[in-house]
Amino acid sequence: MSNSTEAAQARSRLKHIRLALWLLVALLAGFALFYLVGPEPEAALDEPVDYGDTVGGAFSLTAPDGSTVTDQTLKGQPFAIFFGFTRCPDVCPTTLSRLAQLRKRMGEDGEKFQIVFVSVDPGYDSPEDIGRYVDLFGTPIIGLTGSDEAIANIADAYHAFYEKVPVEGGDYTIDHTAAVYLMGADGKLQSIIDYHESPAASLAKLERLVG
Repeated sequence: MSNSTEAAQARSRLKHIRLALWLLVALLAGFALFYLVGPEPEAALDEPVDYGDTVGGAFSLTAPDGSTVTDQTLKGQPFAIFFGFTRCPDVCPTTLSRLAQLRKRMGEDGEKFQIVFVSVDPGYDSPEDIGRYVDLFGTPIIGLTGSDEAIANIADAYHAFYEKVPVEGGDYTIDHTAAVYLMGADGKLQSIIDYHESPAASLAKLERLVG
């Protein structure tokens, strides 16, 4: 092989090597540009949301004496809030009776939290009706009602469900959330009492609420 042929082959190999190097540099530059000016990672969208932070909020309702009770009225002292209606045949009287009994078992600590009953049947339960109803349980209970819109707003704020269910004779009953929401003095959810849990478990939650 002549020297001229070897030189030509060497120049060809060098040309290919240079081309490969330029392609590599261009590829690395592209990656660097994307990293610097590309879309920002959406880390904030992936941050977990504490369920407790989504429960509760501003409301304005009417007490049996006609006064206005708001979320600010309750702020500063823990409270147990329950949604129901005065014609409820079982869940409501059972739940309020249990809360009254648990409060009594707590002694002086039972005075450190309020019990709030919100009627989800404003079309039937007047403030006076609610006042007479809560008086049946032998312990201070704040009974509240309001307009359809006001009740819908507070139920939505507490993630409480309620729905009218027609019954024979043209009347209705109401399906509703049976849980009791335990709210801290700061107005934030601390725990929930389930309708089916034991009195001991409920008592422990109430003691933590005021502890």
